[in-house]
Amino acid sequence: MEHARAIVEAAQEVHGVADLASHRVEAAGRTDLAIARSLLLAAGVEAPEIDARAEEVAARAVEAYADLCPADLSPRLAPGIVELLDALAGRSTEFALSLVTGNLEPVARLKLARAGIGAYFPSGQGGFGSDHHARAELPPIARARMASPPWPRDRTVVIGDTPRDIACARADGVLVAAVATGPFAVEALAEADAVADDARSLLPVLEDWAA
Repeated sequence: MEHARAIVEAAQEVHGVADLASHRVEAAGRTDLAIARSLLLAAGVEAPEIDARAEEVAARAVEAYADLCPADLSPRLAPGIVELLDALAGRSTEFALSLVTGNLEPVARLKLARAGIGAYFPSGQGGFGSDHHARAELPPIARARMASPPWPRDRTVVIGDTPRDIACARADGVLVAAVATGPFAVEALAEADAVADDARSLLPVLEDWAA
């Protein structure tokens, strides 16, 4: 995957470490810099050195991904996601869209643009892996950028496809809906407030919660 390769190449280049890809670390639902940190620790790089050069790794990862990213990512979109986004965006008095992802923001923006869904998530909003290395810190950041005072918890729903998406929602005290279109099956996402096997199935759930 191009994204993973960009992170590995950036960390290797900045820290002069060879063959980071041979180290296996859990990546699903984590931030880019947390993944890079775990890889570097596994390779024997000291934590203070990793933290001191994190911005260098981030900048290099953004450059690497821009070179590696396919021109068209639309075939990789989760089933039903475009239909769900269309439905929610068309009801702006009831729903507001914001992006929460462990990706570095420029990486996330490029992915969205090349998948054809960038227009749903305007600049100046969201919470990204470039904002904080801990995934649990991102929903509050996104709520603060959405409104002042911050967008209320009781009107916020995190939609994700990993147990860490569920955990970050719980950490912020907001509802979470999971979609089993990623690496985790419905059973692994059972702790969410709702679980679906297709993003389109979430619309009636969100409508019910918004009522």
